[in-house]
Amino acid sequence: MTQQTTGLVLHTTLYGETSVIARIFTRQLGVRSYIVKGVRTPKGRTKQNLLQPLSYLDMVVYTKPRDINFIKEMRPAQQWRTLDTQPEKTAIRFFASEALYKSLRADDPTPELFDYVVHSMEQLDNEQQAVASYPLTFLIGLSRQLGIEPLDNYSTSTPYFNLSEGCFQSAPAAASQLSAYQSQLLHAYLDNSEGQDVRAPREQRLELLASLISYYQIHLSDFKNFKSHEVLHNVLD
Repeated sequence: MTQQTTGLVLHTTLYGETSVIARIFTRQLGVRSYIVKGVRTPKGRTKQNLLQPLSYLDMVVYTKPRDINFIKEMRPAQQWRTLDTQPEKTAIRFFASEALYKSLRADDPTPELFDYVVHSMEQLDNEQQAVASYPLTFLIGLSRQLGIEPLDNYSTSTPYFNLSEGCFQSAPAAASQLSAYQSQLLHAYLDNSEGQDVRAPREQRLELLASLISYYQIHLSDFKNFKSHEVLHNVLD
């Protein structure tokens, strides 16, 4: 039995001499693994550039009840214009892909989450201004979709964010609490998820990004050994 679905590539693993196993977030079926044959040969029917992180695909897939299936047909659903050519956007694309790969399990379909990711990548692809806030706004938006969104109860009496508790508190007693400045910056991003009006020094943004990754690691058991944000240190202003 086959089914048509759109999908976003999350990760690939070498398989045999010429093939790969692709972990793909599909809109209709959730996260699934597929063997893609011959992709690592010059004459392969499927080109490897179709399997880059967050490539957006139209697919016809086999749906037999097993852990790994095959793809019958595959073609681009949309060609990204700038995500491959601009280093800052490419780094963010890889960052978002790793965040999804470590966040999503092979559960039931989550079309709203899928649409959120596609919309985020379309915004990034079309953005002509600064993109330095995109990693932060993406993680915050993703946390909403995953049900782990930080509670934005920031006030003068609760000015410190506690990563473990997921809310703002009154005193900086716990080791997992952010500084007053970092807490206020997080509140600014939570209050304006698009991040267009948030201004902060580069080092402060990167520090907050590291804190949000720690937040994910606390609240998602499989969110471990995150690496791609280190590349952002070199390319984002």
